[in-house]
Order: sequence, then structure tokens, then C-alpha cells
Amino acid sequence: MKKDCERCKNNLCARKVGIFLNLTDDELIDIILMTGSKSFDKDENIFFEGDKSDTLYIINEGRIKLYKSTKSGKEQILHILSEGEFFGELNLVKAGEYHFNARAITPVRLCTLTNEDMKNIVLKRPEIGLKVLEVVADRLSKLETMVQTLATNDAEARLASLLIQLSQENGKRTPQGIEIKVTMSREDMSNLTGVARETISRKLKKLENQGIIKLFGSRKIIILNEEELNDFV
Repeated sequence: MKKDCERCKNNLCARKVGIFLNLTDDELIDIILMTGSKSFDKDENIFFEGDKSDTLYIINEGRIKLYKSTKSGKEQILHILSEGEFFGELNLVKAGEYHFNARAITPVRLCTLTNEDMKNIVLKRPEIGLKVLEVVADRLSKLETMVQTLATNDAEARLASLLIQLSQENGKRTPQGIEIKVTMSREDMSNLTGVARETISRKLKKLENQGIIKLFGSRKIIILNEEELNDFV
């Protein structure tokens, strides 16, 4: 982990963050002046479950994953977050401990705000607090969907649910179908769905043979038949 501020280089980087979108440049500068900056290498842990929770992290560059470790030592990924998103918000009102781990998937640069500074920002601009609650509610909804999906033993249903989620989050409609840029590894897909990595690859190939999806290496998938994919869920 390295501490290095890139405020000048990134010019009002707080504007990348959805909860700050409607602020003026002066208000953004006030927030930036409060922030610290940390950089982490790929696969470096940002914090562990049980660590003291007193910081809001904002992703300036890169991607991170939030995950729990099972008794058997496997990872269960809760969320994968990228530029402009934030985490560590659940303890803004009252300091406590993190209930999950955070790790860099790629080299990552984070802006940090102390709980106290974030409280002051919310008191001045209550709409920011409402936006934070909207994000929390959305993440809780995704976790509920994940729990429902994991309750089934059907690997195809779990994989189809993940592909649908990815298409909703970053899918782009093209003449061929919905194009998804896959930013996670097959191992991460495995940890999100609870399906073995080898099974993930096998099931993706099966969906391609059925004409439901088209694979382009490991980084792009096009959903050719959205209706049939939904039938698996």
C-alpha cells in the first residue's frame, strides 16, 4: 500500500462519484481537500474483516472486490466495484468493524474520507446522505438476489443470473444482442456464483452451443437470446 495524492493530476476526481454529481466546483474542491489518497497493487488487501471501520473509500482508478471467507477457506464475493464507486459506508453513523474483506483486483488508487468528515458533508448537503442510502439499498437488493440464486443447486441458473446482472450493469445493445465487457476472471465468476471454475467454463460453452450467447475470448460475451437466458432463472 502506498500513500500518494494525485489531486492535481486527476482534476476534480470527486466528480466521478455519483453521490457528488450535483455539487459545484467549489464544493467539490472543499471535499477534495478533505480526502487522503492510497494506492494498492493488484491482489493487495485493503482491509480485512474485523478491522476498525472509520473510513469511506472512493475508487479513483481500478477495481476492487468485497468478499467474505468461508470456513473452508473459499471466497464468497459480495460486490465488485470500479471507478466512481465507494465502500465502507455502512459505518458512517457509528464506527465499528468491517464485516467483509476488501482486495484490489487491479492496481487501484483510492480517495479516503474519515467518518467525521463524511458526516459533516452530509450535514451540509443532506441530499448526499439520501444518495448514499440509495446505493446501500441497491446493494442490499443485489445481495438478496444473490442469496436466492445460491439457494438453488442449478449451476446454469446461477450463471444465467450473473450474466443477466452483468448485462443490466454494463451491457450495451448492439445489432447482434447485448454486449457485455467481462472485467472479472473466471475465478471471480466462480466465487460470485458458488460454481466451480471448470463448471463455469463448461456451462458458458454449452450456452454458446445452444445459440444463447456468443463468447469472444474471456473478456467479451454477447447475449444473443435474452428471453431464453431468462428462462434459466
